[in-house]
Amino acid sequence: MELLTASIITIGDELLIGQVIDTNSAWMAQQLNLAGITLSRRVAVGDEWNAIWTALDQELNKADIVLLTGGLGPTADDITKPLLCEYFGGKLVMNAEVLAHVTRLFEQVYKRPMIERNIRQAEVPDLAQVLHNAVGTAPGMWFEKNNKIVISLPGVPHEMKGLMTNEVIPRLLSHFQPPVILHRTLLTAGIGESFLAERIHSFETNLPASIRLAYLPNYGMVRLRLSASGYEKEKIRQQIDEQFAVLQELVADVLVTNKDESMDQVVANLLLQRGETLGTAESCTGGYIAQLITSASGSSRYFKGSIVSYANQVKTDLLNVPESVLNTVGAVSEETVVQMAKTALQSLKTEYVIATSGIMGPGGGTEEKPTGTVWIAVGNASEIMAKKLQFRFDRRRNIELTATNALNLLRIFIISRGNGKTNSH
Repeated sequence: MELLTASIITIGDELLIGQVIDTNSAWMAQQLNLAGITLSRRVAVGDEWNAIWTALDQELNKADIVLLTGGLGPTADDITKPLLCEYFGGKLVMNAEVLAHVTRLFEQVYKRPMIERNIRQAEVPDLAQVLHNAVGTAPGMWFEKNNKIVISLPGVPHEMKGLMTNEVIPRLLSHFQPPVILHRTLLTAGIGESFLAERIHSFETNLPASIRLAYLPNYGMVRLRLSASGYEKEKIRQQIDEQFAVLQELVADVLVTNKDESMDQVVANLLLQRGETLGTAESCTGGYIAQLITSASGSSRYFKGSIVSYANQVKTDLLNVPESVLNTVGAVSEETVVQMAKTALQSLKTEYVIATSGIMGPGGGTEEKPTGTVWIAVGNASEIMAKKLQFRFDRRRNIELTATNALNLLRIFIISRGNGKTNSH
């Protein structure tokens, strides 16, 4: 079966110098995959005519569909539209529908007069099919050449997403009728990627040719994803489900979830199932665990709040950590995180708690407590358990690893106290 392939070209000097992180292509890749279209390449180029032209030439030689984002604004460095006009031939023409839309936006939404630059946003190549941008002034454009499709979209994320959802994906599905692509994903913890690969080597070797296995390691966890594609959806689903069941058995002792979920989502679901709540007392993570949890809509149903006690004085004043403890064993200690957890439980009135204290780096470490030393406490009113961990990365990654491990420790605690024994990986 020949796969339908796509390439994405992101345009902008800001992407090349790291001033702006490219989140567009990651989101677009997900949407294309859901539609049965395989992304073969992602390319970033600056606001430079020859670079864009060359990238377009190269990607059209390799993919069925090329999507470009960026360079459709009203300023001098926005050159995508005139470049595409020259690339495909033809000329720029004023589109009456786009002009009417831009005029309405300025009158009713922006509430300011248009200038010539804004009016020129309604000019499009006469060989392009216009894709209506409901929330912005730059329309998308659809070109066809030699059985290939080129699609140009704004770089503004919410405008691009609206066009992809409402215009691009429906048109691609109608034009190509691509195959179905199915994935099944599980999450493991407490086992390294290489050890996991050794364990399931025989399984991986004997997978049907139509099914692929991917390892996706991240912060002490490894996702395993099975993928399959074809035109007979139910047949593909049955094949991938059979193999996924075998895979689950092989990793049962280190399995966190058999869904494509993050650790914070797993903990959230546990709390929701039990109708219970969580609070955090954070020192070294600075509220990062709370941020992870509250990034989900509806998190107020299971998360009550966080006490960020970065300074020792705050640990004493708000979390009742005795000065004698801080002066003897220090803030990064079992005694400190246990007391932080106990007081937070009482203050926040939750069923469960997480507390963290550590040295995230790059400085602050000692021979006794080197950089990356972390104490984590989790528990409930009946029991608080604490664990010491040692990380060896930069500050940002140490914080993220602490948060992930804290959530996993809480997950293990909830399951073991709620349903008997569980694996303590």
